[in-house]
Amino acid sequence: MIFPDYIKSNGTIGVTAVSDGVGNELDKKRFLNGKDMLEKKGVRVQFTESVFQVTDKGRSADAVTRAKELNGLIRDKNVTAIVSAKGGNFLNEVMEYVDFEEMCRQPKWFQGYSDNTWLTYVLTTMYDIASVYGSNFGEFGMACWHESVNYNFDILQGKKVVQKSFTKYQNGFAERETGLEGYTEDTWVEWKPDAVTAKKGEKLTFSGRLIGGCLDVLMNIQGTRYDATEQFIEKYKDDGIIWYLETFESTAENMMMCMWKLRETGWFKYVKGFLFGRSLFYRASMDTSYEEAVMYALGSLNVPVVFDCDFGHLGPRFTLINGGMGTVAVEEGKGELVQNI
Repeated sequence: MIFPDYIKSNGTIGVTAVSDGVGNELDKKRFLNGKDMLEKKGVRVQFTESVFQVTDKGRSADAVTRAKELNGLIRDKNVTAIVSAKGGNFLNEVMEYVDFEEMCRQPKWFQGYSDNTWLTYVLTTMYDIASVYGSNFGEFGMACWHESVNYNFDILQGKKVVQKSFTKYQNGFAERETGLEGYTEDTWVEWKPDAVTAKKGEKLTFSGRLIGGCLDVLMNIQGTRYDATEQFIEKYKDDGIIWYLETFESTAENMMMCMWKLRETGWFKYVKGFLFGRSLFYRASMDTSYEEAVMYALGSLNVPVVFDCDFGHLGPRFTLINGGMGTVAVEEGKGELVQNI
């Protein structure tokens, strides 16, 4: 596994909009504050042109333009890490134009979540380059950084961080008045091991190599020329795999069939355990809970499955290193993740 160089003092983070951009004035204010906050910590920030553009088609620009801006950051020797501006729905359009050969010659951290799974997942599984499944750039723009943002920045600097589950999370959207707000933490965090593989009150631990992302995107990657999952899990089978998965939107039937399909196609062949993040939208049709829908396909694997973990579309979120080794510990509703840096 190739681990890119970590950010050093006077290093540069490139920010680009490979999916959607930000056009709202409060979002712009937040991004500029994020630049200011990072530069006060000794790290330069470089925005590409399309970051502050939004089209009426849910894209920051056409696919060729988005790829050109990403490739410019990949080729820029001063840029150490690339952080996505935002998620969206159409990053897939960019993939055929990305200069992956140059990324292999000059590996850099790429960070983002949701639609950015297209890049975080493919970089790691197909090209053996570690990537970061974590917040998009806007989180750096809080007036007062949440603990999760400090975790993120420390990890990008190569510091070994023990990430511990947070006390509360923001359950949904919150109105912004200044653009610099932190999370509206209104719901208690509780990591929930499934009842099949974990006894109540028992401490649960497992280790393996982390891989995963947004399930909505992974189902689109599966079976395409960008699906190198089989070669990845075969290469690292002796380490075992920790799958972390989350959804933007799903139904009970969709979740059941998605997990069944991935199990049947062999993705979970060497799994040591699963982490499921918090879903933004879930429709529990047939009176089937999210947990029941997942365990419909995974219960027979007899490995730990933990729900409501601190990542996904409901922040705050952990910073997860695709391709890195990690150890998970869960006890009495609290979770901990230690990753090899």
